[in-house]
Amino acid sequence: MTARIPVVKTPKVYVGGAFIRSESGRTFPVYDSGGQFVANVPQCTRKDLRNAVEAAAKAGPGWSARTPYNRGQIIYRLAEMLEARADEVTSVLRQFSPEWTTAAEREVAESVDRLVHYAGWADKYEQVLGSANPVAAPFFNFTITEPVGVIGIIASDASPLLGLITQIAATIVSGNTIVALASESTPYPAITLGEMLATSDLPGGVVNIITGYKKELIPTFATHTHIRGIDAVATGDDATSLRRGAADSVKRVKVRQPDIDWSSDRAEGVYEIRHFVEFKTVWHPIGA
Repeated sequence: MTARIPVVKTPKVYVGGAFIRSESGRTFPVYDSGGQFVANVPQCTRKDLRNAVEAAAKAGPGWSARTPYNRGQIIYRLAEMLEARADEVTSVLRQFSPEWTTAAEREVAESVDRLVHYAGWADKYEQVLGSANPVAAPFFNFTITEPVGVIGIIASDASPLLGLITQIAATIVSGNTIVALASESTPYPAITLGEMLATSDLPGGVVNIITGYKKELIPTFATHTHIRGIDAVATGDDATSLRRGAADSVKRVKVRQPDIDWSSDRAEGVYEIRHFVEFKTVWHPIGA
């Protein structure tokens, strides 16, 4: 029997519910913590990003029209899937940083808990953020929330799984859709997450995950007019570029510091949801 030729996995990005290569065909190598080659990851271009935004925009109306209870069920199902594949995801985290040897299990467990946390908020945040307002006239006056639209996410390098899941769950729970740029230095956990999303109940296009270099893609994230908000872990020139581009294209921007503690209670909660919802006041005559 002849020796088998090893079949090396070729990771792809997750866009519109499908796994795709970069339109340019470019890739960049990923190495484990010991310096060993792991895989060539797609080096997405600005066109790949624009295509992902189109997929997110197309999925938006259907996703936001779902009932909050249903969105909560789908996010909870994702938590179930991550729990079932916890050993595999833990191995992925350990592969890329020796510092995570003891922390990888905790990061995966906290990621599961974070998904359950936001699944629980799905049919409750409106009760906290919305209100029935007293007015001096025979009208009911309500304040309700609506999703902003397509949100761009720049993931954390220090916490490539828990940080990314926190940004995603807090954003899609209210009906937004996402285009996320995976950690540049450690993209593999995000690629693994994309593989889980493909077999989850989440409709294709709601979450799109691309890989590539920040310096190439951040200017397009900042200025693309169909991206209505940015949630980024960034500093220095990247943060400045995002803020200036967001000002020009009139979008919300939330820049987080790289040393953010994603495990803390402050990294979760209804205020994380509030940042990417619109508030709308509705008047209705009493008795009509």
